[in-house]
Amino acid sequence: MGDSRLVWTGDVSLGAWIAPLLGSFGGWVGSVVPRGFPAYARVLHPVQDRDGRPSTWAAVCEVTDRIPHALMQWHSISTARVENGSGHAPSRGRDWDGDEPQEGQLEPVALKRLCQVLADHTDPAVECRFALWEGYGWIHGSPSVALLTWPGSTSSDVPPAFGAQAMRGPRLHHPGREYLLFTGPLEAAADLGRWLTPDWSDAQSPNLFWPADRSWCVATEIDFDSTIVAGSTALVDSILANPDLEAWPIDTGARSPSTVTPSTSDPSRDRIGARTSADRLSP
Repeated sequence: MGDSRLVWTGDVSLGAWIAPLLGSFGGWVGSVVPRGFPAYARVLHPVQDRDGRPSTWAAVCEVTDRIPHALMQWHSISTARVENGSGHAPSRGRDWDGDEPQEGQLEPVALKRLCQVLADHTDPAVECRFALWEGYGWIHGSPSVALLTWPGSTSSDVPPAFGAQAMRGPRLHHPGREYLLFTGPLEAAADLGRWLTPDWSDAQSPNLFWPADRSWCVATEIDFDSTIVAGSTALVDSILANPDLEAWPIDTGARSPSTVTPSTSDPSRDRIGARTSADRLSP
């Protein structure tokens, strides 16, 4: 983690308030962020076009002839083919030929922008908590991860990312997930991940983080291509208004649809709350 401002803690009681407020484990908002907050936002993970230029999910929808909405799923909006009941048929759009959003990772620039918004709604004197899923290979070092050097493709062992106390210590337990827990200032959200060489790092956004006063909570579930923010109405409004973040309002009962209708259909079907309980946020 380089010169990290994060400190590992074995006091997992700091995060014990979250699990009782989660719903059953699965691909819906209330399974990853605590229920009961006034408002929620879904921050879409950024994408780039084929030339490496920043793009948005809304721009992808323009290419593929889709209607963007709060519950859209990447695998549906990134193709121009439409399910017509007997298979896939072409629409008026074309398939997206850029990259895909990262799952389980809000990339560093977007994370920094989100933290800047959070800072405006956070007491600077309040410490934050950061939870990291224990299943990432880079945490455990070799043999889960190896460092290859060229020429000759020789490999060298990689030590665990954290000290023995953190590696063997208590975990924050949530349904289906176990986390290492850290404390630090809000801006330390960018300090997770590890430097594999002096000039190469493997960044990782926190899977959960929140201030000690519990005024908001951010979740980047390992299988989601978007980040969920729970907080005050003012905080969520600020996120939605930020031009550097692509975000939609959402609620804890929302599950994203398995299909997205083409733009030739009735757009009213794509509003939040217009979907059935079978809709999910999972990939």
